[in-house]
Parts: sequence; C-alpha cells; structure tokens
Amino acid sequence: MTEPTENPGEQEAFALLERYLDDLHSGRPVDRAKLLAEHPELAGTLNCLEAIEDLAFAPTENLAGPGDPIHSAPTRNLGQQVESATSARPGDSPIDGTNRDFGDFELIMEIGRGGMGVVYKARQKSLDRLVAIKMILASHLASEDQVQRFVAEARAAAKLNHPNIVGIHEVGEWHGQHYFVMEHVEGPSLAEVLGAGPIESDAAAEYVVKIARAVHYLHEQGIVHRDLKPSNVLMQGVLGAGDLGLEGLARAGNSSLAPSPQLLIPKITDFGLAKTLIGDSHMTHTGAIVGTPSYMAPEQAAARAADVGPASDVYSLGAVLYELLTGRPPFREATPLDTLVQVLEAEPPLPRQIRSGVPRDLEMICLRCLEKSPEARYRSAAALADDLERYLKNEGVEARPPGLWHRMRRWSRRQPALSSRLGVLALCAIILQTNYWKTSGTDHAVVPATHSQVMIVLGLWAVSSAIFQQCLAREKWSEWVRFVWAATDAVLFTLVLWLTGGPESPVAIVYAALITTAGLWFRVRLVWFMTGLCTGAYAWLLIDCHQRGIVLEKELFRHIILIVVLVGLGSVVAYQVKRIRALSRYYEHRQLP
Repeated sequence: MTEPTENPGEQEAFALLERYLDDLHSGRPVDRAKLLAEHPELAGTLNCLEAIEDLAFAPTENLAGPGDPIHSAPTRNLGQQVESATSARPGDSPIDGTNRDFGDFELIMEIGRGGMGVVYKARQKSLDRLVAIKMILASHLASEDQVQRFVAEARAAAKLNHPNIVGIHEVGEWHGQHYFVMEHVEGPSLAEVLGAGPIESDAAAEYVVKIARAVHYLHEQGIVHRDLKPSNVLMQGVLGAGDLGLEGLARAGNSSLAPSPQLLIPKITDFGLAKTLIGDSHMTHTGAIVGTPSYMAPEQAAARAADVGPASDVYSLGAVLYELLTGRPPFREATPLDTLVQVLEAEPPLPRQIRSGVPRDLEMICLRCLEKSPEARYRSAAALADDLERYLKNEGVEARPPGLWHRMRRWSRRQPALSSRLGVLALCAIILQTNYWKTSGTDHAVVPATHSQVMIVLGLWAVSSAIFQQCLAREKWSEWVRFVWAATDAVLFTLVLWLTGGPESPVAIVYAALITTAGLWFRVRLVWFMTGLCTGAYAWLLIDCHQRGIVLEKELFRHIILIVVLVGLGSVVAYQVKRIRALSRYYEHRQLP
C-alpha cells in the first residue's frame, strides 16, 4: 500500500506563509496585496494571514524611538520596555507619508516608552485634534496581570480632573490592542527642563507648589502615584510659548537656566504604578519594589507595600524639589542596588553643599520631605504646598532646624563610614585612657611611652578617616579611595596591635570585623583585598614575634586556625556580595511590577 502524497499546492502555500511570517518577525517590509495578487489561491487563507500579522512581533531595532516618526512597522508591533509617557518636544510636527492608521487615529510619532506601555503622538480624525495614545506593549501576548495593571492605570487616571494632571479622553481596545487616549501636552518634561541645569530657587518652589496641590488632589481621590519624578511631569507651554523651544522657555538666572513658572504649567502623568488606597491589595504584594530608586521613599525601597501611602509621595516631591535646586536627585549611585541602599540607610548631601545659593528655608523644607520616617515628613502634600507658599511670601516656614541629636543622626547617616570609625576610635581611646589611669602605679601599669604611641596612632586614624571621607565624596576618586581606606584601616590596626599585645591580644578578632564591614561596600574585590590584608597582617605579627624571640603562650596551630577562619569568613562575605550583585544586575533589566 502506497503512502498518500502531499498536495504540491498545499506545500507551496505553506512555504509562502512561512516566508511571510519570517518577514514579519525580521522587520522586512511585506505586501499582502501583492502576495495575494501573485498567488490568488491563497485568498482563502486571508483570515490566517491576518492572525499571523496580529501575533507577529517587530524587533526592537526596527521600532521608532522617542521623537522618531512611525515608519513601516505595523502599528500593532509595539516592541519592548517603556519608561514614561513623555511628550514630544516643542516644535515636533507630523511628517507627511509616515502616519499610520489606528482606528480613529493617525499615529504620528513615538514620544515615550517604558516598562509596560508605549506612547504615540497622534491626530484624532473625527475631532481633528492632537492627542497622546498609550498602548500596552505586546498587547496580544501580554499577561493577564499586565492587562489588569494597564486597565487600572487608565481607570485611575480617567476619573481625575485637575489642571495639573494630564487628562484622559478615552479608553478602548482596537483589534486586541488595549489603549487609552490622553490630552497631548505640547512642551518638554521636567526632566528635559533640568537638562539645562538647576532651576532658580523661587521658580522651583512655585513648580512644586502646583505639583504638590495636584498630588494632594490624587490623595483625596484615594490614589497614591508611587512614581513621581521629573520625567513624569510634563510642562505645558502657555501663551504660545510651546513653539519657542526649550531655550525660549527659559530665562537666565545665576549660573543656570531657570524656566519661568508663568510660561509653563506642570502636569503629572504616568499612573502605571498608582496605588488605590481602597481595594488595591491584589495589585501589589509585600516584597515587590515599585518605583524609581532615586525618587522612591524608604518604605518603597524596603518593599513594605502596606506602609506605602500619601507620605511616600511627599518624599518623592521632596526628591523632585531637591533635583530642581541642585541639578541631581538626592541619591544617584552607579547601580540600582547601591541607590536603594543609600535610600534606606544614608542621608543626602545638603542642597547648599551642592549649590551654595539655595535658601536655608527651602533646604529645610526639602530635607523634611526626605525624612526616613513617614511620620517625620509633612502630614500631607497640601501641608508641603502651604509651607512652600509661606517661603515664597517671605513668611516663617513650618520646617525648622533640627535639634542637636537629630543633626547628629543625620550626619552619621550622611557619612556612615566616617561616623562608625570615629565612634569606634573614640570608644577605644576612652577604654585605653581609663585603663591607663586605673593601672598607673601598679604592677600591670601601661608604659607611658607605649600609651602615648597608641593614642597618637588612634588620632592619625581619625584624621586619615576624615580625609578619606572627603575624597570619597568625589565620584572620580570614590572607587580607589575605598581600597586605600581599607588598607589604612588594616595597617593602623595592626600597628595598634603590635604596640599593645601582639597576635595574642583578644582584640585581634577586630580583623574579622574589618573583613565583614568591607562587605558593606558591596565590592567583591574589596572584600578579598581586605581579607588578604588582614590575614597577611596577622601572619606578619606571628613572624615578627618569632624574629624578636617572643614566646607565644598559645600553640601555633591556634593562630593558624584563626587565619583559616579569617579566609573562610572573607570567602563567605565575598560570595554573598557576589550573589547580591548578580541579582542586582538581573533586576536592572526587568520591568518593575
């Protein structure tokens, strides 16, 4: 019995369909009408072709970038990863022949993208108006959770009506593509404005007053934004200023360009991470970090979802004000991991240390917003706006200089490496001095010359730590300063040990503390560097005792065990730091929940 042969016509049809699909995936231009004209036998597969086109993904490199016109990629092929719904810069205009139909809209150009959606500038044909359309990325392949978040964002924004919040015109779905239509803001984002440098202090205060009033309105509607940052604030030009460009929207002020609040109206956008205070527990789980590290509150950085509320947005407002005044966010490290650690544990540099012209009252307002504890911040965004208005009216502000204890706590968090060393050195000096006084005149009295030498070493250690802290503040020096500082700690401690008791002193265990604290820098090489220094220094002390003929009370193998323990401790700390670093690099490239 012979096997049935396949129909040659069917084989050719499948081959044509396969090539068609390959062209879609690779981004090569396709012409369905020409294909059907040359192969009319495929007319019956039209529905199949449409399904293939709907499911196809365009590669990232063939997609228009922000500000670029839409070219040959189908409108439903949306690519990957959006940051925020930013507007086109003033002066952008439709380009003939590149518009793409999307229902009642003509897509003109992409103007923003991020973790979940892409935003296009478009013309609504029925009303002949410019709008911004946000679509969920890869809508056909999006998970149910992604679609729910996209719809939740649309619903959260659609019920808002405030002059400083981007309005929502329409929410819908077209050929399986979820989208919502926003008002088109003709102007730069606040982040683009900051590209020209810090903003004049009074102008910065006026902007944040308007933004804070809008945020308070959000809170009254039961919504926490959770992702307030300059790129999520669009600046709408007034009185025709939208056609002047960024330079035309600014006026000279000291050493920077300070956009006039009379020319620009800030508008909050991007509610993709918004949290509804009532009935939103299924959208965000404890342990999920949401937001942008440089602007998120400590409770967000710690993934304490239950603690995230209006006070978290107040913190973000303070971070925005800080950047307007200084030109940089409060915390901005090389990686998100380092930034999150700073948000949780450190204090930002004082604004006046970065830019000397920042008024003291405005600095105090800013720092009150950035308090680690939500209870220590302004009780509401409206209270922040009220205090800023008092500053603008030259009235006394509510934010007051902190007390001595609070200033000491802030300083210690601002410079944790220095404060921890000074604290330990001060404690050691007190213990040594007390012991020197108590044993004076006894058989166990400390030799005065030795005591003086130890105190001098501790003083040098404190001075060198202060110098290293100043060097650490310079970004171009920060990496190698850590290694030099670590080496200095090991050398000076070894010198103290050599003067006081040698390798048999019980304080030799401090070597283990030096290795452990090196891990707090989150540098694997630094941990190994400190491990090598400590084990080498301890071995040198043993060799020195042997050369000087000092008889050790403990057997040699006990000292060898301590060296092995130090190496093992260094290995464990380095391994843990390496794991944290690997997780950090992994999550840098994943979109936030």
